[in-house]
Amino acid sequence: MVTDPATDLVLTRTLNAPRALIWECWTRPEHLPHWFIPKPHKITACEIDLRPGGRFNTTFEVEGSEMPNHGVYLEVIDGRRLVFTDSYSEGWKPAPDPFMTAIVTFEDAGEGTTTYTAIARHRSPEAAKSHEDMGFFDGWGTVATQLEAYAQGLGAR
Repeated sequence: MVTDPATDLVLTRTLNAPRALIWECWTRPEHLPHWFIPKPHKITACEIDLRPGGRFNTTFEVEGSEMPNHGVYLEVIDGRRLVFTDSYSEGWKPAPDPFMTAIVTFEDAGEGTTTYTAIARHRSPEAAKSHEDMGFFDGWGTVATQLEAYAQGLGAR
């Protein structure tokens, strides 16, 4: 995939958990509250309709404030790739102030490990810079670490 350094923020990590388990953590709503936002913040609601056009809605609780995030999946390639955006909500209703489109890929990286790449694609260099300044790399890096630890715990079940 070709990325644009002016508008795309890219995080790649090798996670010590199998791809199928990482995929499960990303695609089942009961798993996201355990890793999807940097702690101590929380996910208080999660709805997933895993298909192009299906909803991907989360509600964050950050320092006592609730932050609803509504979006849709644009592409779902089983076990390999998720593309979702907040540019639309379910039913292809345009968002008044979209933030980004996320492209998340999962590749086998050897026995029991996964190459995990998350791309946050923005509509302008200014929007990308704003997201970077908000702490994209620290935040999404923390989330990747939390995802890995949570998936490892599931693997031990």
